[in-house]
Amino acid sequence: MNEFNHERPLIMHIDLNSCFASVEQQARPMLRGRPVAIVNRRTDTTALVTASYEAKAMGVKVGMKLREAKILCPDIIGIESDPAKYRFVYHKLLDIMRDYSAHVTMKSIDEGVIDFHDSTAAIAGRDLADIGYEIKQRLKDEIGVWMRCNVGISTNRFLAKTAAGLHKPDGLDVITPENIQDVLGSLKLTDLTGIAGRNEKRLNSVGIFTPLQFLAADSVTLHKMVFASVVGDWWYKRLRGWEVDDVATDIKRVGRQYVLERFGLSYDQILQRLHHLCESVGSRMRGQHKAARGIYVYAKTLDRQYWHASHMSQLPFCHDQTIYLQAQQLFRDAPTRLREIGIHCYELQDDMDSQLSLFNDQIVRERQVTSAIDDINAQFGERTIHSADTLNTGTYVKQKIPFGSTRYL
Repeated sequence: MNEFNHERPLIMHIDLNSCFASVEQQARPMLRGRPVAIVNRRTDTTALVTASYEAKAMGVKVGMKLREAKILCPDIIGIESDPAKYRFVYHKLLDIMRDYSAHVTMKSIDEGVIDFHDSTAAIAGRDLADIGYEIKQRLKDEIGVWMRCNVGISTNRFLAKTAAGLHKPDGLDVITPENIQDVLGSLKLTDLTGIAGRNEKRLNSVGIFTPLQFLAADSVTLHKMVFASVVGDWWYKRLRGWEVDDVATDIKRVGRQYVLERFGLSYDQILQRLHHLCESVGSRMRGQHKAARGIYVYAKTLDRQYWHASHMSQLPFCHDQTIYLQAQQLFRDAPTRLREIGIHCYELQDDMDSQLSLFNDQIVRERQVTSAIDDINAQFGERTIHSADTLNTGTYVKQKIPFGSTRYL
């Protein structure tokens, strides 16, 4: 396949600009036009989750410590993240996008893709650039005047995302076979999603240092010399506008981690926080109708040593107490002087409790109680009902903003 994809561009990528900072500026008008940083914990050593464009203009970057940001921008305002607000905006954006096609995919809490191949004839007959501008206006009308987004349009997801990143903030761009040379000529290799670190070095090793050189490379070179796999074929097609990324992936594991809020916590206090994480993981698994067979706990010490332990169960599990009892048993061998703890459940499969419950009355009762708790928490808010052991941990172990997945929104 040597030719570019010349079909009409029908893929639209929407990216909310500095989403969490913009949401806070929308919710609090006094913050508008001022440098704002969003953090998960309001301390000087916390890394920034995102920053407003006013802060970015002063050199502030995501991942920077708040104290470092204050040196570059003394007037910066640190705001503790409020996931409930961001989930609200996520669902509003999703509702808007679904008005245009049945095939909508949210890539993260602030990014989504509309495939117009599945839209109605009336929608498909419109200019997609006009629809993009309409969505921009609807964000302002239906969420708030401070909300902005970038829109990218092309024949596949990769080029649509690339187009959405060309002119931030509030841009709209279309990539076609006619302008792709000009577009790629204005970018660096690392501007391309998926090209960083190892992949950049692989390309450099065969004399590819720019996106245009990447585009000019033949499929054999990319397959055999650069990526040594079918991934090279995917990149060859991706750069020419053919779709290779519309693939649904199943969830592989469910986990949570927590950086302890202070040093010197007792063993029992750390176990309470681990218990909190186990309840969160159990809720997430059941929300995906999954059960696990494997459990993995880890800890990082103050001197940056890494410890972990795992266990594989004969039967699948998904209930909070089962998860915690296994994690607690594994954690007995954990070191002292900890700074971070975490838990993952893996070897996931479809929830088998319905089959197991036919043979075990205890499992039936546990299933019914857990289901009732999940229903109440879903209706009245997360952790409306939880174990007494974690009564006060919610003050510290707060839900973080999910970036890479929208499964739990």
